[in-house]
Amino acid sequence: MPETGRRIVLASRPVGEPKPSDFRLEEFPVPQPGPGELLLRTRFLSLDPYMRGRMSDAPSYAKPVGVGEVMEGGTVNEVVASNNDKFAIGDIVLAHTGWQTHAISNGAGLRKLDPSSAPISTALGVLGMPGMTAYTGLLEIGQPKAGETVVVSAASGAVGSVVGQIARIKGARAVGIAGGPDKCNYVTDELGFDACIDHRATDFPDQLKAACPKGVDVYFENVGVPVFDAVLPLFNPFARVPVCGLIAQYNMTELRPGPNRLPLLMRNVLTKRLTIRGFIVTDFAAKFADFIGDMPQWIRQGRIKYREDIAEGLENAPQTFIGLLRGRNFGKQLVRVGN
Repeated sequence: MPETGRRIVLASRPVGEPKPSDFRLEEFPVPQPGPGELLLRTRFLSLDPYMRGRMSDAPSYAKPVGVGEVMEGGTVNEVVASNNDKFAIGDIVLAHTGWQTHAISNGAGLRKLDPSSAPISTALGVLGMPGMTAYTGLLEIGQPKAGETVVVSAASGAVGSVVGQIARIKGARAVGIAGGPDKCNYVTDELGFDACIDHRATDFPDQLKAACPKGVDVYFENVGVPVFDAVLPLFNPFARVPVCGLIAQYNMTELRPGPNRLPLLMRNVLTKRLTIRGFIVTDFAAKFADFIGDMPQWIRQGRIKYREDIAEGLENAPQTFIGLLRGRNFGKQLVRVGN
């Protein structure tokens, strides 16, 4: 067992887009577990857009990471030392130990994983928080019905890719929005969406309208403006909008220039009786049993496919995270911390 571990801490709060200097790589002595404790070694680290919010001290639904503290994040870990009867050396667990190679745990909140049933990395993706977010946000808020049109932004990402596939399982028409022809081709050719529109196209609003000839009944929001501006005129009466993320806005330091769109939005909310609801995955924690019952079965049947984008080495997490916020990832973004 190494005597020295590594961790990445928040060095400073970013203004606008995070910079490499906002992170700091440190070494620390690997601690030894006390009574009832276990030592975890990180195998995979999940990188997710919500982490940008944790870097800010603005009011939010969760406590921010303190300057000098380890960046938070979901992890898959191996138990390498244990004084806890519930966990043995070699166990693989789902945890939340953040951007570091080693951590001490008392066992609370850990979930054992079975490496023989699925790749352990999927516990941070399609079988983890992103998959659960897609499943609950779409089914609990979006409530797609057969024959309806479901539009999904960031459709090649960890959440959006699953949303569209579930919409298809429920008999809806799935229209994705993604950045670039490679991602759009993947969404239609591999994931089976009915259509996918490149939001970078100069005639993006026109293409989206053509792909939704019967209007939009559900819009799963992962991006924010300006994509939302193109969807807004297409809403059918009683359309539902689960608001999962606003990745295009996380680095904003001021409002975008242009006319005030709020009156137009509110008029549509009233006249079309729209339901717009923000959510976080823990709002639907009671649905986990349903999720873990359906999702593995759909994967085995080939009805849900997934893609992982794996960076190598903890030291590359900051630059990879910055790329994630720029849309450079292709699939669920992970960091392989150790084998």
